[in-house]
Amino acid sequence: MSDNTKYTEDNIRSLDWKEHIRMRPGMYIGKLGDGSSADDGIYILLKEVLDNCIDEFVMGAGKTIEITIKDNVVNVRDYGRGIPLGKVVDVVSKMNTGGKYDSRAFKKSVGLNGVGTKAVNALSNFFKVESSREGQSKWAEFSQGNLVAEEGPMETSKRKGTKVSFTPDEAIFKKYTYRNEYIERMIKNYVYLNPGLTIVFNGKKYFSENGLKDLLEDNNSADDILYPIIHLKGEDIEVAMTHSKSQYNEEYHSFVNGQHTTQGGTHQAAFREAVVKTIRDFYGKNYEASDIRKSIISAISIKVMEPVFESQTKTKLGSTDMGGEFPTVRTYINDFVGKYLDNYLHKNAETAEILQRKIIQAERERKDLSGIRKLARDRAKKASLHNKKLRDCRIHLGDLKKDRRLDSTLFITEGDSASGSITKSRDVNTQAVFSLRGKPLNSYGMSKKIVYENEEFNLLQAALNIEESMEDLRYNNIVIATDADVDGMHIRLLLITFFLQFFPELIKENHLYILQTPLFRVRNKKQTFYCYTPEEKTEAIEKLSGKPEITRFKGLGEISPDEFQHFIGDDIRLEPVMLDKAMSIEQLLSFYMGKNTPNRQKFIIENLKVELDIIEEN
Repeated sequence: MSDNTKYTEDNIRSLDWKEHIRMRPGMYIGKLGDGSSADDGIYILLKEVLDNCIDEFVMGAGKTIEITIKDNVVNVRDYGRGIPLGKVVDVVSKMNTGGKYDSRAFKKSVGLNGVGTKAVNALSNFFKVESSREGQSKWAEFSQGNLVAEEGPMETSKRKGTKVSFTPDEAIFKKYTYRNEYIERMIKNYVYLNPGLTIVFNGKKYFSENGLKDLLEDNNSADDILYPIIHLKGEDIEVAMTHSKSQYNEEYHSFVNGQHTTQGGTHQAAFREAVVKTIRDFYGKNYEASDIRKSIISAISIKVMEPVFESQTKTKLGSTDMGGEFPTVRTYINDFVGKYLDNYLHKNAETAEILQRKIIQAERERKDLSGIRKLARDRAKKASLHNKKLRDCRIHLGDLKKDRRLDSTLFITEGDSASGSITKSRDVNTQAVFSLRGKPLNSYGMSKKIVYENEEFNLLQAALNIEESMEDLRYNNIVIATDADVDGMHIRLLLITFFLQFFPELIKENHLYILQTPLFRVRNKKQTFYCYTPEEKTEAIEKLSGKPEITRFKGLGEISPDEFQHFIGDDIRLEPVMLDKAMSIEQLLSFYMGKNTPNRQKFIIENLKVELDIIEEN
């Protein structure tokens, strides 16, 4: 060690709660993002506040929650018990302070560590909490976690409950925008899990009568559901399941105490195991687990005393115990599914017959594909993924089973120049690059066999590690990065078709994005502007004096690695690929990729936007 490197008392620093949260926000809310991804920080802030409202409902206090978001100001109002007025300031500004440490007040809560609203407070430039109860109210206002004003207790005629208002700090969340689609999905999950609860978002009401059954019905076309949804409910567990007619992989929606565990955990693993065991026992046949679960669409929700999650963002359950007098999570779920799914199949012979036919069909298809799959796996190994097609990130190298991190990203690009620019510009810790060779095959209407026979598809599937299920998906964000021209758009469409055809869960679960890159660079000797639209280009020209230099980027390969760092770093712009729920996946693929040429031509003509960009030469 160099003598110049000193380690003294001066190097030791103690941070107060708000400084630590602001310095290390990822420890508390996961990734930051700009709102383009459903797990970006601004949605976690909203979720942390909503979780407290849900806990009030679960405890039998307040059946309505009101949310408004306008100009990035978030307001959340519940009609629960209201925070005890003497603790209004403490519960949002003192670590390890909250009612959820007392199991008498909150028995099966999501937020058990007393951090949630403190993180929201510290990461907001405006934060206000107001509590009303027993004819009195008190409010307190903060900025970046610092108390700036408070008033009360005082008499009030307001209904009891708590209102939280906040604006995420733009110093932390840069250029962010709330997307209603993500908020609506979050709200729907809350009402599915809490029948009897009404959530009003910007004036629109959301509620559910049939819980997880509604979730599966809302997320899947009726034409694609193989048999009527099996819906089973117990005191601390709820299950809904069916199989898809067209989907290949397994699809799970799992929840613990109202928290959407997007990465599964012990409860999801136990459910997968329980379904296999119960079905084998019911039919008296030792079917392969993969044949039983192929195409399954399901949801499971359990309630656990003091759950242990594997991260602050609570995306994966680590608990093995149910808590209290109950057995382990695994035993509890196995016993419940073993009894009630078996009973259902005995009482519904037609469903049992359809399910068995599905399993036998899956078995036949697996055997037909077995030779091809083995050859495909050998080919993937020989292709030397980590050196040829895939330039992986460090968190995955040598470890296909490693849990994906929220900020892990795979860029799918085409051509040596484009992949070269991204490879040189990327964050090697979290960003990987998969390079296509030419245009992918149009896979519409093809069977899963093509995934193994086509080298590009086989290697992409291997890179993502999604052959059997999404549970081992290696990247949280899959980003299509192609040129903003006709060929680039065509490649995007072909890749989206591939994912819709064989792995629609990737899109349903918001893992697929399009990389937005600038169309223009406008600069003079002092300033440079990167413009994503002709309108931005016009604004940039007006800001610069004289005649600036204007460059039209025709392809990703034209953007230097130094410049590319801006577009895939902190300022990355991602456009999520979302399903149009007005159409089924089959309808979407048939319309855009099928042989309905006249209808498609009419659609293109009616929706075509022609932009003429006239760039004046200096």
